[in-house]
Amino acid sequence: MVDATLEEVWRAWTTVAGAKRFFAPEAHIQLALGGKYEVYFDLDAPKGLKGSEGSKILSYVPQKMLSFSWGAPPQYEKSRQELAQWVVLFFEPADERHTIVRLLEFGWKDSEEGRKVYQYFDQAWALVLARLAHSFAKGPIDWDDPYRPPV
Repeated sequence: MVDATLEEVWRAWTTVAGAKRFFAPEAHIQLALGGKYEVYFDLDAPKGLKGSEGSKILSYVPQKMLSFSWGAPPQYEKSRQELAQWVVLFFEPADERHTIVRLLEFGWKDSEEGRKVYQYFDQAWALVLARLAHSFAKGPIDWDDPYRPPV
Protein backbone atom coordinates (compact mmCIF):
# COMPACT_ATOMS: atom_id res chain seq x y z
CA MET A 1 0.00 0.00 0.00
CA VAL A 2 1.24 3.47 -0.92
CA ASP A 3 0.54 6.54 1.19
CA ALA A 4 -0.71 8.57 -1.78
CA THR A 5 -3.88 9.14 -3.74
CA LEU A 6 -4.75 7.01 -6.73
CA GLU A 7 -4.07 9.97 -9.03
CA GLU A 8 -0.62 10.57 -7.48
CA VAL A 9 0.38 6.92 -7.83
CA TRP A 10 -0.94 6.78 -11.41
CA ARG A 11 1.16 9.84 -12.32
CA ALA A 12 4.20 8.24 -10.68
CA TRP A 13 3.99 5.31 -13.09
CA THR A 14 2.84 7.16 -16.22
CA THR A 15 4.89 10.37 -16.41
CA VAL A 16 8.59 11.11 -16.72
CA ALA A 17 8.54 13.24 -13.55
CA GLY A 18 6.72 10.47 -11.72
CA ALA A 19 9.16 7.76 -12.82
CA LYS A 20 12.12 9.91 -11.79
CA ARG A 21 10.53 10.21 -8.33
CA PHE A 22 10.94 6.48 -7.55
CA PHE A 23 11.83 4.29 -10.55
CA ALA A 24 15.03 5.58 -12.16
CA PRO A 25 17.04 8.78 -12.59
CA GLU A 26 15.74 9.33 -16.14
CA ALA A 27 12.86 8.12 -18.29
CA HIS A 28 10.98 8.54 -21.55
CA ILE A 29 7.30 7.73 -21.14
CA GLN A 30 4.52 8.39 -23.65
CA LEU A 31 1.15 7.38 -22.24
CA ALA A 32 -0.38 6.04 -25.45
CA LEU A 33 -0.82 2.59 -26.95
CA GLY A 34 2.58 1.72 -28.38
CA GLY A 35 4.13 4.74 -26.63
CA LYS A 36 7.58 4.45 -25.14
CA TYR A 37 7.99 3.14 -21.62
CA GLU A 38 11.70 3.51 -21.16
CA VAL A 39 13.37 4.03 -17.80
CA TYR A 40 17.11 4.55 -17.64
CA PHE A 41 18.94 3.12 -14.63
CA ASP A 42 22.54 3.56 -15.83
CA LEU A 43 22.95 6.91 -17.57
CA ASP A 44 26.65 6.25 -18.28
CA ALA A 45 26.03 2.95 -20.08
CA PRO A 46 26.14 2.73 -23.88
CA LYS A 47 22.91 3.22 -25.80
CA GLY A 48 20.78 0.11 -25.56
CA LEU A 49 22.15 -0.81 -22.12
CA LYS A 50 20.89 2.12 -20.04
CA GLY A 51 17.64 0.50 -18.95
CA SER A 52 14.39 -0.50 -20.59
CA GLU A 53 15.11 0.81 -24.07
CA GLY A 54 12.57 -0.53 -26.54
CA SER A 55 9.83 -1.09 -23.96
CA LYS A 56 6.38 0.11 -25.00
CA ILE A 57 3.00 0.64 -23.44
CA LEU A 58 0.78 -2.31 -24.33
CA SER A 59 -2.49 -1.22 -22.72
CA TYR A 60 -3.94 0.97 -20.02
CA VAL A 61 -7.14 1.95 -18.31
CA PRO A 62 -6.59 5.35 -16.65
CA GLN A 63 -6.00 5.03 -12.91
CA LYS A 64 -6.87 1.30 -12.99
CA MET A 65 -4.34 -0.66 -15.08
CA LEU A 66 -1.11 -0.18 -16.99
CA SER A 67 0.84 -2.76 -18.98
CA PHE A 68 4.14 -2.43 -20.79
CA SER A 69 6.72 -4.66 -22.44
CA TRP A 70 9.90 -5.28 -20.51
CA GLY A 71 13.24 -6.92 -21.04
CA ALA A 72 15.96 -8.54 -19.01
CA PRO A 73 18.99 -6.65 -17.68
CA PRO A 74 22.20 -6.57 -19.77
CA GLN A 75 23.83 -9.56 -18.06
CA TYR A 76 21.12 -11.80 -19.56
CA GLU A 77 21.89 -11.03 -23.19
CA LYS A 78 19.69 -13.63 -24.87
CA SER A 79 16.64 -12.78 -22.79
CA ARG A 80 17.29 -9.05 -23.22
CA GLN A 81 17.32 -9.34 -27.02
CA GLU A 82 13.91 -11.03 -26.95
CA LEU A 83 12.18 -8.24 -24.94
CA ALA A 84 9.74 -11.02 -24.14
CA GLN A 85 8.36 -10.08 -20.74
CA TRP A 86 5.53 -7.74 -19.95
CA VAL A 87 4.43 -6.05 -16.76
CA VAL A 88 0.85 -5.46 -15.67
CA LEU A 89 0.07 -3.04 -12.85
CA PHE A 90 -3.30 -2.73 -11.15
CA PHE A 91 -4.19 0.34 -9.09
CA GLU A 92 -6.92 0.38 -6.47
CA PRO A 93 -7.77 3.05 -3.91
CA ALA A 94 -7.71 1.68 -0.37
CA ASP A 95 -9.21 4.96 0.87
CA GLU A 96 -8.92 8.64 -0.06
CA ARG A 97 -5.22 8.79 0.81
CA HIS A 98 -3.86 5.26 0.19
CA THR A 99 -3.46 3.21 -2.96
CA ILE A 100 -2.88 -0.49 -3.46
CA VAL A 101 -0.55 -1.38 -6.34
CA ARG A 102 -0.40 -4.95 -7.66
CA LEU A 103 2.40 -5.85 -10.06
CA LEU A 104 2.55 -8.98 -12.21
CA GLU A 105 5.19 -9.84 -14.78
CA PHE A 106 4.67 -12.41 -17.52
CA GLY A 107 6.62 -14.01 -20.35
CA TRP A 108 9.18 -16.05 -18.46
CA LYS A 109 11.20 -18.56 -20.46
CA ASP A 110 11.50 -22.14 -19.20
CA SER A 111 15.28 -22.26 -19.34
CA GLU A 112 18.23 -21.82 -17.00
CA GLU A 113 18.60 -18.18 -18.03
CA GLY A 114 14.83 -17.67 -17.77
CA ARG A 115 14.89 -18.85 -14.17
CA LYS A 116 17.77 -16.49 -13.39
CA VAL A 117 15.89 -13.58 -14.95
CA TYR A 118 12.83 -14.48 -12.87
CA GLN A 119 14.92 -14.51 -9.68
CA TYR A 120 16.48 -11.17 -10.64
CA PHE A 121 13.09 -9.53 -11.14
CA ASP A 122 11.57 -11.11 -8.05
CA GLN A 123 14.02 -8.92 -6.10
CA ALA A 124 14.09 -5.97 -8.49
CA TRP A 125 10.33 -5.37 -8.55
CA ALA A 126 10.20 -5.65 -4.75
CA LEU A 127 12.82 -2.88 -4.64
CA VAL A 128 10.88 -0.74 -7.14
CA LEU A 129 7.66 -1.07 -5.12
CA ALA A 130 9.50 -0.30 -1.87
CA ARG A 131 10.98 2.82 -3.48
CA LEU A 132 7.53 3.85 -4.71
CA ALA A 133 6.15 3.68 -1.16
CA HIS A 134 9.26 5.33 0.30
CA SER A 135 9.11 8.19 -2.21
CA PHE A 136 5.64 9.15 -1.02
CA ALA A 137 6.44 8.66 2.66
CA LYS A 138 9.81 10.46 2.70
CA GLY A 139 10.18 12.28 -0.63
CA PRO A 140 11.63 11.47 -4.05
CA ILE A 141 14.54 9.04 -4.28
CA ASP A 142 17.99 10.65 -4.21
CA TRP A 143 19.61 8.89 -7.15
CA ASP A 144 23.11 9.73 -5.86
CA ASP A 145 22.31 7.68 -2.74
CA PRO A 146 19.17 5.66 -3.55
CA TYR A 147 16.98 4.21 -0.84
CA ARG A 148 17.50 0.53 -0.10
CA PRO A 149 14.91 -1.08 2.18
CA PRO A 150 16.16 -3.06 5.18
CA VAL A 151 16.55 -6.75 4.48
